[in-house]
Amino acid sequence: MRPRHKRLALIGVGLAALGAAAALILNAFQSNLVFFFSPSQVAAHEAPQGRSFRIGGLVQPGSVQREVNGVGVRFVVTDTAHDIAVVYSGMLPDLFKEGKGVVALGQLGGDGVFRAQEVLAKHDENYMPPEAADAVEKARRAALTSQKTLIVPSRK
Repeated sequence: MRPRHKRLALIGVGLAALGAAAALILNAFQSNLVFFFSPSQVAAHEAPQGRSFRIGGLVQPGSVQREVNGVGVRFVVTDTAHDIAVVYSGMLPDLFKEGKGVVALGQLGGDGVFRAQEVLAKHDENYMPPEAADAVEKARRAALTSQKTLIVPSRK
């Protein structure tokens, strides 16, 4: 083999190895990506089925129900437009309260109940996770817009 052919073969093998490495890295990123969805997006079926994602919003007041065993809890996450029931088994954060911001990581079941593997709560009086705050604000704006379209001017 000529030196020129050896060099081209070596470059080809190097590019193939680089391509394989890039494909493996992208595959690893894809399998570890966890997206955030609001209750409105989940209700619109935008959330993935059979795959973990985060849901965030406010814990609906009066919705927290603790199971008899003391470990499990059911509550509802809302963005003021839509509500999603959440089931969690484990210790809740100390700052978890009704009416406060929460982000839960888990999967949506076929029955429409979100089964959380992890629950995160806000950490001070004024904080809400940015994704949850955006979702609540969008839902509030959508509710205001829908109220304005329902008002029909009276005719005299």
